[in-house]
Amino acid sequence: QVQLVESGGGLVQAGGSLRLSCAASGSTFYSYTMAWFRQAPGKEREFVAGLSWTGDITRYIDSVQDRFAVSRDNAKNSVVLQMNSLKLEDTAVYYCAATTSLLSRAESQYVYWGQGTRVTVSS
Repeated sequence: QVQLVESGGGLVQAGGSLRLSCAASGSTFYSYTMAWFRQAPGKEREFVAGLSWTGDITRYIDSVQDRFAVSRDNAKNSVVLQMNSLKLEDTAVYYCAATTSLLSRAESQYVYWGQGTRVTVSS
């Protein structure tokens, strides 16, 4: 079992950057596929970025490609989402998620979820 705790959210101006972190408990963190999802006000939760347990396979939604970067440090049981050039539409609650399955954009594939961290982008 894995417990996930996100941090790093906050208020930032458009064009700015934020670094989200996800701290995971459990000795088998290295074996989990990890992902970031987000849920904007009034919208469904959506996949943002994810990476394989080795970290060598990553996937992003088109709207964040070239602006966001996901990485992991298995030695520190952590996953990071570096968000640059933030836009108003990036405002959402961001969730860290884990699965033992292959990297997928499907929310249903992820078993473990954090509580979320709020990101607000202002003009």
